[in-house]
Order: sequence, then structure tokens, then C-alpha cells
Amino acid sequence: MRARVLCLLFGLAWPAAAGGQAAATVARTGVYFESYSFGSGLAFDRVSELTIPVMVVQRFGSRLTVDLGTAFASASVREPGGNTIDHSGFIDTDVRATATIIPGRLVFTVVGTLPTGAAEVPDTTIPLFGATATDLLGFTTPAFGSGGGLSAGFASAFKVGQNWAVGTGASYRYGASYTPVAGGGELAPGGEVRARFGVEGPFGGGKYFRGALVYTTTGANDLGGGGRSLIGDRALVYGAMSMPLGRSSLSFFAWNLRRLNPRNADTAAVVTPRGNVLALGARLNRPLSPTLTLAPMVEFRHELTGAGGGGGGGATMELLGYLLRTGADLRVRLSESATLVVQTQLAFGQLQDEGTRVSLFGPRLGTLIEWSR
Repeated sequence: MRARVLCLLFGLAWPAAAGGQAAATVARTGVYFESYSFGSGLAFDRVSELTIPVMVVQRFGSRLTVDLGTAFASASVREPGGNTIDHSGFIDTDVRATATIIPGRLVFTVVGTLPTGAAEVPDTTIPLFGATATDLLGFTTPAFGSGGGLSAGFASAFKVGQNWAVGTGASYRYGASYTPVAGGGELAPGGEVRARFGVEGPFGGGKYFRGALVYTTTGANDLGGGGRSLIGDRALVYGAMSMPLGRSSLSFFAWNLRRLNPRNADTAAVVTPRGNVLALGARLNRPLSPTLTLAPMVEFRHELTGAGGGGGGGATMELLGYLLRTGADLRVRLSESATLVVQTQLAFGQLQDEGTRVSLFGPRLGTLIEWSR
């Protein structure tokens, strides 16, 4: 996991943190625990993870913002026989600088990923990293380390009509070489290009819409000795609409991540199969007092996967699993500069592995705090 994952976590926890966006300094941390138990038929019957994220944002005037994001994570997989596979340690650290080139129109961003996480791990821990990386379960920390890297990109926004706006952006990421498995070969990650397009604005009855399309393409990873691994292009479509509901605010969201078959798949030693992840959800923000807000939510996820390789493009994808998550956030305004969020969620659903379907069930619990000045 890198800071972009932390940004997503904190963004979901603080959809409207009072004063945070205008503050010169913002610090966020907390404790996040999630665990899933599975029915019989899989290579493991429980996966658990605890994450302590840390993020600091510092503004320098009106044109430069620097932020740092990292986390300590501890994860474990329990096999049916009682044996456990675990890993603990810091993940990679992202240091990001965002400079405003044209106020309100153009920003430039550089992100340096420092390899503070576990870039090289024993081969016995591979099942753990595979279990936490699935988009269906959506673990807070899906990955624990790499060789580091550097990203650079821009974003721009333009007004359309009276109240709507259109945004565009693009970025390129370079990943440094590293040895992911102890005793194995060196991995040289392929370059990654990401393009974004978004639109937002109000419409009738106090409703507000946000939508975005993100398209990502990644070059072949060099496995050494002439071997390559490939992942296909990914297209993420996201939409959210909020509306007033009495004293409350109701929002609906949906996103769909489509992973295509890679080009020239028959030339690679390892191919990531195509797939599709769909998520639908709703959240109600209900003020209980000037300092308390309750936000119940529900989310449904559904993931399909298909055969990799050049011949798998026309085959029907198969169900990997589905998940229904429900719960609530309680946001507490501690002072003018501090906000606390207590999150309690419960998930249940099914996973499918080689024709065997097993149930899944588990909690997600979090306590997060933001301080600004």
C-alpha cells in the first residue's frame, strides 16, 4: 500500500472535515482492524489485518502543499490445520509535493515512494500477500513494500456552464527494481501511465453529482532471464450523487474496475487474468448534535475473473465472490482543531475457488483522529 490508499481511507472517513482543507497543517492517524472468517474448502480459514496509518499535510502559502503518508501493518492468515502465516512492519512511505502552477486551473504533483516496507519476503508468506491483495475484500493495506519509485503528473480543471466543472489529469510512475521473494530473481517493474477525466456539479433539488474515468496502462515487468509478467489495461468508472434529506444528507455511489487481457499475453511467463469488480453503496450523514454526526452505510461488491492468456479474451468470466458490508461511522467534533471518527462495519458474502463456494464473515473496526491548525 502507498499513500494513495491512505488518502482513500481518510477521504472516506472524513468526507467533510471541518477546516481541514484550509488549515496550514493537518495530521491524521488511528487504528484500523479487519478480519474475515471463511467456511471450509479454502487453503485458509481466517485472514486478519491491523493497520496504524499516519499522514501529515503541510501547506506553504497558497501554492505548495507537501504531505507524507505511511503506516504500520500487521497481517496474518490461519490455515485449517491451525498453522498461521504472519507479517508485521512498516509499509512504503509516500512523500508528495503538489504545486499550483495556475491558480484554479493547473497543478503539478511529484510523489516519491521510499522503500521503507518489506520489499523482500520469504516464499512462505506468499499466500498471505495474495489473500490481502484482493479488491473484493478491500483490505486497508493490500501490499506491504516494493523497491520504491517516483511519480509525476498534472491535473487541470475548467468551468463548464454556470456551476459545472470538468477536470483532466495524467501521470507517469517509475518503479525501482527489487527482489520480491528471498532467494528469487530481481523484478524490474514496468512503467505505468494513468489518465483521468472527471466532471462535477449541482442539479435540481439540491443534488450534487461527481463522476470520473481513470484509465491505467502498465508496461511489462522484467523477471530476469528473459521472463516477463503482464497485467492488462484497467478502466475505473466512478460516480456519486448526494442530496439533502431533511436535516441529513444522503449519498449514493458506484464504481466499476475493469481489467482487460494484456496485449501479447502469449509472450509472458506470468499473466494476470482479466477481471471486473463492481461496487454499489449508500451513506446517510445524520447530525445528532452540533458535535456528533452518525453516518450509517451499506456497500455491495461483486468480483469476476477470467482466464489469462491470449485465448481467454472471449471466454465468460467466472464469479470470484461477492460481499455485502454494512455499518456506521460516528464523527465527534472534539474541538475546533480535532475530529474523531469511530467506525464499525460487518461484512458477509461468498468466495468461489475452483468451483467450491465458501461463506465469508467478518468485522471492520476503526478509530481515526484528525488534528489541524
